[in-house]
Amino acid sequence: MSGLQGKVAVVTGGSKGIGASIAEHLAAAGASVVVNYATSKTGADAVVTRINAAGGDAVAVQGDVSKPADIAKLFGETKTKYGKLDILVNNAGVYEFSPLDGITPEHFHKQFDLNVLGLLLTTKEAVKLIGPDGGSIVNISSIVGPMPAPSASVYSASKAAVDAITVSLAGELGPKRIRVNSINPGMVETEGLHSSGISESDFRKNVEATTPLGRIAQPQDIAKAVVFFASDDAGWVTGQTLVVAGGARQ
Repeated sequence: MSGLQGKVAVVTGGSKGIGASIAEHLAAAGASVVVNYATSKTGADAVVTRINAAGGDAVAVQGDVSKPADIAKLFGETKTKYGKLDILVNNAGVYEFSPLDGITPEHFHKQFDLNVLGLLLTTKEAVKLIGPDGGSIVNISSIVGPMPAPSASVYSASKAAVDAITVSLAGELGPKRIRVNSINPGMVETEGLHSSGISESDFRKNVEATTPLGRIAQPQDIAKAVVFFASDDAGWVTGQTLVVAGGARQ
């Protein structure tokens, strides 16, 4: 696989879980990485420490990407540090499950303001830093976008929107040589999965039982696919959605 030497990447929500693994894999491939975080400075600093200790180059930058002012700060600091941008990974997101009776405007806006609007505004700022040689944008969506889950109508809708945005922006940004792709993970073993209680649930057991490869994903399973989309090996790939779920089909 082609390396990422000389490239600069921003990973939103990079302090833990999938985002942390993405940041570390991009750095291992040679990219300088801005590890964005909203609240977990300790987690982001730990990711940066691991990257730098392994001979990579990374910095942590705080910013809630559901807030336009924070987005501007994130890319302002990226420009000051590295002067450019080649790769954006829109990983920051939130999920809440609720049956129809429990849906409120707050439940809706919490997810759409970050998962959809935040992603759009982050991409808008990122494109300003991507030079004439182009770049790669990778959106972390979810298997529930194309395969919506019960009691997750709002979350599923937000991720379906991410996949639609991916196709739309691929067409819009193609003339600027910016590729846009999305990844749809299935269930991934992260800190969030454990804190939610899902990790030990019958739901997880059912997912594993119905997944052809017999397990749920680890963060590195997703990160490796991101590195491919970010690299020149995917130079003729844009507007695509890749399901990374061990063959699972809901």
